[in-house]
Amino acid sequence: MKPKDQVEYRNDLILFLMGETGVRLDKFLKVSRVIKRRTVAKQACEGGRVTINGRTGKAGSEVAPGDVVTVSFGQRFLKFKVLEVRESAPAARAKELYEILEERGFESEDGSRD
Repeated sequence: MKPKDQVEYRNDLILFLMGETGVRLDKFLKVSRVIKRRTVAKQACEGGRVTINGRTGKAGSEVAPGDVVTVSFGQRFLKFKVLEVRESAPAARAKELYEILEERGFESEDGSRD
């Protein structure tokens, strides 16, 4: 295990032992790379564009594995299930934190729009 991975593992272990199994919604959106910046994630939450399990999500709401989150921006819509929460994650592992259930209005890999 690389030193950086050991630190990440220790941080997650500490959170688990402290009984904290969730993370703030705005932080999760940023760490998972669903939204690039935490301030933008916070604004989206304050604007009522994010829900957790059907309820309006506030930036400080806690997200835990199993939660279903929806994010909508204009014509864009993303619904996903939280698989894992972390304080930080490298970009290569960010998509492992959630499973997309529904997606509309995003460009696909071939450049066409959904």
